[in-house]
Amino acid sequence: MTRLIDELNALHASYVDAVNTAVSNDDLTTAAELAGDYDRDAIMIMAEREGRQDLLPLFGLDATGGRVSVERDTPLRRLVRRVTTLRAA
Repeated sequence: MTRLIDELNALHASYVDAVNTAVSNDDLTTAAELAGDYDRDAIMIMAEREGRQDLLPLFGLDATGGRVSVERDTPLRRLVRRVTTLRAA
């Protein structure tokens, strides 16, 4: 079985590549969506591996990974906002 940290590192690397590709293609909407998708996927992996699906509502997710109204500020989301601001200037 893969260690949780290794799985999360691989997930992060794949999303960073995807966000970078979207930004290089001037597709900031997709970059922002990817940043949110990463948050959801990482939280779901942790909840499943640790058997803590009961904590999902705290992170704005339901048991199926669907979003509820909570949105967090994360490094990927901050990066996308900075790039969006720079591109708009």
